Amino acid sequence: MEEDKSETTQLLLAWGRGEQAALDRLTPHVYAELRRIAGGLMRNERVERTIQPTALVHEAYLRLIDINKVASQSRAQFFALAAKVMRRLLLEGARKRAAEKRGGKWIRVDFGLLQDQPKDRDGDLIALEDALQSLAHIDARKASIVELRFFGGLTVEEVASLLSVSPDTVQRDWRFARAWLLQKMSD
Repeated sequence: MEEDKSETTQLLLAWGRGEQAALDRLTPHVYAELRRIAGGLMRNERVERTIQPTALVHEAYLRLIDINKVASQSRAQFFALAAKVMRRLLLEGARKRAAEKRGGKWIRVDFGLLQDQPKDRDGDLIALEDALQSLAHIDARKASIVELRFFGGLTVEEVASLLSVSPDTVQRDWRFARAWLLQKMSD
């Protein structure tokens, strides 16, 4: 596994230098991990969602390969970037559906049927994004830790290495940020 991480990092560096062949070799190395991240991001999404984890990975991949001279210096940075792209894709969809709810596509509904409706996950995603943006204004490192851990699925050690802080600092900031976000979202 360590050898795979090293090879992935080397391929990322080569891709960053503009070597197209490196991207072709990189894809099989990162696909399974991107799929795992997408599955994690979509774990609490509505069942009737039109986008599936595989489609989310493919859309994120298309956006990532469109970025000129990717500056990823490590595997962890690449997956953090990929998680950010996937999160933004999900957020774009949630905002679009929320706009449609405000009058984009009116339908007649029997109020008796509403009590069995699933919870509004789009609203939760938008609220989380708003709370995360507020946290970023207060403490950018804590917001980055949430992004890397929650959305990117990185370990405490990977986050610590990426942000050049100790694992204990990551753990403390992670606990604080989760509590702060929960409080902010419940207000």
